[in-house]
Amino acid sequence: MVKATLLARAADGLPLAEGLDTEKEAGLDVYKQQAKQLCRQLATQGPAIGSAYGQGPPSSSSASRMSVESGPYVFHSLIECGVVYMTICNKAYPKKLAFGFLEELQKEFNRQFGDQIETASRPYAFVKFDTFIQRMKKQYADARAQRNLDRLQAELSEVHSIMTRNISDVLGQGERLERVSAMSSNLAMESKRYAKKAQALSRQALMKKYVPIAVVGGIVFFTLLFRWYFY
Repeated sequence: MVKATLLARAADGLPLAEGLDTEKEAGLDVYKQQAKQLCRQLATQGPAIGSAYGQGPPSSSSASRMSVESGPYVFHSLIECGVVYMTICNKAYPKKLAFGFLEELQKEFNRQFGDQIETASRPYAFVKFDTFIQRMKKQYADARAQRNLDRLQAELSEVHSIMTRNISDVLGQGERLERVSAMSSNLAMESKRYAKKAQALSRQALMKKYVPIAVVGGIVFFTLLFRWYFY
C-alpha cells in the first residue's frame, strides 16, 4: 500500500506538498529521508538520470517515470508539468496502481495549483493538498478491492516499460553527475585563468622585445634633436 507521498518543484526541488502521516510505522522515517533526497535529485537531474539508465532521451515520457527499490519499499516517481510526484509503497504493491495513484495526484494538483507552481516561494505552500492525497490513499489502499482490480486490468501509459532500480545506484549516479558537473565548472574556470595568464605572458614578451628598441630609439632621437637645437 501507499506509505508516504511527496511533491516537489522540478526546477529547484522546492517541496510543495506532502501526504501527512495518518499512522506511524517503525523505520519508515529513514526511507522518507531517502525519498526526499531522491526527490531533490530527480528534480534537478531527473532527465539526465533517466537517460543514464537507458530510458530514452530527456524529452521522452519514459525518462519522467522511475521506480527505485530501497529495503522493503519502492519509490515510484512521476515528473509532469514542472512537478516531481513521488510515493513510497511496499514492494508487493502493484506498479500499475502506484502510477495510477500518482497520475490522479498530478491531474488534480495541476487543476488546482498549476498556475501557482512557478511563483511558490516557501516550502509546502500547498499543504492543504494533503486532503486530496489522503482521499486517494484510501482509494488505493487495498490492491484487492474491486475498483483497484479494475484499474489493474486497464493499461496505464508506459507502466510496463518502467525499469526498477536500486536506491544506491540512483543516488550514486546522481553523485557522479554532480562530480562531472563540478569538474566541468572547474575546467572552465581553469581555462579562463590560463587564457588570462597567456595574455599577460604575451604582453610581457612584447614589452621585453620592443621596450629596449623604443628606449634606444628615444635616446638617439633626443641626441639628434639636442645637437640640431644647440649646434
